[in-house]
Amino acid sequence: MAESITLRTSVELGIVPTHIKFVGGLVPEEGRLPRGEDGKLLVVTEMAHLVQKSSVKFNCVQISVFPGVEPGDNDEMIEGLKALGLAVHLILMVGGADPMNPDDEDAGVGMLVDGLTLAKQHEITQVASTSIEEWMKPGATPKVGADFDAAVAQNVKVHVRAYAEADLANSGIKAWHMEFLRGGEFQTFTDVGKAWSIVKATNKALGKAFFKVMVDAAHCGDSSLTIPENEAVIRDMAKAGELGMFHASSKTTRGCLTTDDGWIGALMAACAKTGKLEYVFVELFHHEDPALEGLRKLDSGHRIDTTDGRSYSDTVLDGVENVAHRLNNLVARGML
Repeated sequence: MAESITLRTSVELGIVPTHIKFVGGLVPEEGRLPRGEDGKLLVVTEMAHLVQKSSVKFNCVQISVFPGVEPGDNDEMIEGLKALGLAVHLILMVGGADPMNPDDEDAGVGMLVDGLTLAKQHEITQVASTSIEEWMKPGATPKVGADFDAAVAQNVKVHVRAYAEADLANSGIKAWHMEFLRGGEFQTFTDVGKAWSIVKATNKALGKAFFKVMVDAAHCGDSSLTIPENEAVIRDMAKAGELGMFHASSKTTRGCLTTDDGWIGALMAACAKTGKLEYVFVELFHHEDPALEGLRKLDSGHRIDTTDGRSYSDTVLDGVENVAHRLNNLVARGML
């Protein structure tokens, strides 16, 4: 498709290709990343398809990297995505270790350092992670009071150690974006303010604003904070230099952006008004992904097919077009 929408901002627009499913699309099997019948990595094939078909020239991709993957597969994936003209951002996946538990500190740091080392090897400048709490940990309950403070302190230890052991001070990595998740996925760090408490403390320990808070519209919408409350935290984080990238993703369904009910527009505008918005990613999940069965049990909204007869590729590209128009009109109105 010929590109028909010109992005009129320096904000980088990209895709998180979770719509191809974690199981069978992104998650390694016996250490190898999923491939098609042609032998090519499925995620690279899909991103090539989206680049070719998009009416908007998007310029980056954010991809999950898992522990234990055959190094050659990760190298092939990253270089294949770069060959499409895309800047590659990594989401560091950490499993089987609780960053709030001192007994798991070594394991968590080890997995983070492996991902950071990969980023350094490929001259990647932006990394992200959901490494502040273990995902959907059985029996987990919210930490409050002194327990909350201890969880923040342990997170600081984990991430400062990973920063030091990966020698990030002497790398090209410019920022590490922390992502919080909705209640049920996480139990403690379930809104933007709570996530910021970790980022503030970690940056204080480092002496610079290296860590940022990712603002994911879906997680914000599914948190207990209102839109105005989220907007206020966004302004404060930006003033502190700790506002990170933005995920344009729909609350609850995590599907088509038309199911969002206003959160993406409001919070992206709030980020734009700060003058600190640099990266926006469109992120959809597949409603039948086996890896997300736990989410479907948590909230039936995750099992709704929001494609309205389109392929998931086309649904994502509609989201990219929608967000591009939003960014251009933020420019037109003097907000960006």
